[in-house]
Amino acid sequence: MSTQVTVYTMQNCPYCLRAKELLKRRDVAFKEVLVPMDDDAQWDALEKRSGMKTMPQIFAGDRLIGGYSELAEQDGKDQLVSLK
Repeated sequence: MSTQVTVYTMQNCPYCLRAKELLKRRDVAFKEVLVPMDDDAQWDALEKRSGMKTMPQIFAGDRLIGGYSELAEQDGKDQLVSLK
């Protein structure tokens, strides 16, 4: 059984687009959550959960993968098989 991958994104974010494209290329199903720039409560909650202030923020279930760089690093190790 695979773990739900969730990608928190914001508009006009090139790293968010890259992360989604990489997940699609590797056939990893994911749920995208678009976080509005003016939604301070959601930004604060995400920062508290991840410790990150940047986007994208990628989770496999409750486990933080990180942002695009960490996703790309994981791809280099196993082509994201660990997320399927």
